[in-house]
Amino acid sequence: MALAKITLQNFRNHAASELAETAHFNLLVGENGAGKTNVLEAISLLSPGRGLRRANLAELARKAPGDTPPGAFAIGASLIEQGQVSARIGTYTEAERPTRRLVRINGADASASALSEWHAVSWLTPAMDGLFTDSAGARRRFVDRMALAIEPGHAKAVNQLEIALRERNRLLEERGDARWLDAIEAQAAQHGSVVAATRSRLIAMLSDELTAFPPEPFARPILTYRPGGPLSPEELLAEFARARPRDRAAGRALTGPHRDELEVVMMGTGQPAASCSTGEQKVMLIAITLAHGVLASSGRPSVLLLDEVAAHLDPVRRKALFDRLRAGKAQVWMTGTELAPFAEIEEEAAVWRVSGGALERI
Repeated sequence: MALAKITLQNFRNHAASELAETAHFNLLVGENGAGKTNVLEAISLLSPGRGLRRANLAELARKAPGDTPPGAFAIGASLIEQGQVSARIGTYTEAERPTRRLVRINGADASASALSEWHAVSWLTPAMDGLFTDSAGARRRFVDRMALAIEPGHAKAVNQLEIALRERNRLLEERGDARWLDAIEAQAAQHGSVVAATRSRLIAMLSDELTAFPPEPFARPILTYRPGGPLSPEELLAEFARARPRDRAAGRALTGPHRDELEVVMMGTGQPAASCSTGEQKVMLIAITLAHGVLASSGRPSVLLLDEVAAHLDPVRRKALFDRLRAGKAQVWMTGTELAPFAEIEEEAAVWRVSGGALERI
């Protein structure tokens, strides 16, 4: 088990909600707009990053009638390992600084990135269904989020790379001191090489895990990492120096890990994922998510958030999904408008009815 006694205070439409006595399977059932996905979003914020909706912090605090502006929110949980509480984690904002996210672990202030050292959180939402037809940047964020669940230090490397590239762009535009530009490019090359190596390693691990998947009932995707530049720090540094005139004219670096791409094709047909049917894309995305869940569960607690997934699968694929989730180590949270799609696991699940931001244990 991963999380127990989760609390939400003034988060979205939840004034004060608590989920206790969690299980391997946890189901949130209710009408559209009841607040089911809000619970998943709250759990996703117990990890680094902006959560499964990538919302601005100021949007998350519940706004009661007459509140201008909205106040602060708080999310907390106990982390359970082998039946014992191993940590108490939480994230919150303050009314005076609603755009600053704060984190506490075992009662002490901590960074958001430190949350990934305690557990891994992964998710799949309907908004991700268009991943294969979205921009390369969206797929890089998808890869980076998966990488973070495996290697907690990845977020820091990505952030340092972005900072170095922004500074390089500024120096190129202002025709700044060449020595300072040399130093910034050295930093970008070093961080970029680390980022690229982590992404490449993750895709290789996912590919290995996917080979264990039967070709049916989930379409098996073939993943390929396409680097946006040289992989070694020395070669990347040389490329940055060589490309200064071109990048100055473009206003941005045209080579580097910030141009990486995840290529996905369907096994058997060789059809690019972007050209596959919506149903084929969804089952390939589920397969990737399940494979990643296995990797994320190695060595520490993990949580898998699945928003409105079961209802859109036929009975055969739904049963296969439940079987794989049951065999996995990750704690699973799923949402649905009714219990019927979860009939096979209802007896072994913790179930809550969600209505108007209120929770009732069934």
